[in-house]
Amino acid sequence: MNHNSVHLDYPLTHPGVDRAEQVVANFKRLGGNFSPTRTLAAMLLAAIVAAFVVVADQMMDTWADGHLLAAWVALWAVAFAAVGLFAGVSKSLATQMKEALDGWSASMAQRRSDERLWAVAQTDARLMSELQNAMNRSDQAVVSRESSTRRRVERMLKNRQYYI
Repeated sequence: MNHNSVHLDYPLTHPGVDRAEQVVANFKRLGGNFSPTRTLAAMLLAAIVAAFVVVADQMMDTWADGHLLAAWVALWAVAFAAVGLFAGVSKSLATQMKEALDGWSASMAQRRSDERLWAVAQTDARLMSELQNAMNRSDQAVVSRESSTRRRVERMLKNRQYYI
């Protein structure tokens, strides 16, 4: 007996899909290496260096008429010296600025969340009673760092100035 069979080997994935997945993986890898602190430090350093270059250019403009090459050498020496001197300072300044902005945005988000919760609690009796119970529990415990929204909520609850 003669058995004829066809055996075809097809790839399980499409080559174009494989390439697209590799591109996405490369973008994810590049995004993982991105540091906003380093970027901010580099921008601050560039601003400082640009300011020094402008000042050096203004100072050399008066005596550079016959000494153009010497003026350019001095200008670039100032630029490279500024990069060397202010690299560490700009990185620490960028780190401090990033931490301050992170703290500010977190406090703003907390304040907006408290305001939304209070707005919802004014229309929901169950949530208002939960808030009252939480306030009573917190009065018994040691209270640390009260926000202005929390003090306002406590005052309104004590005076029963909420609308349901």
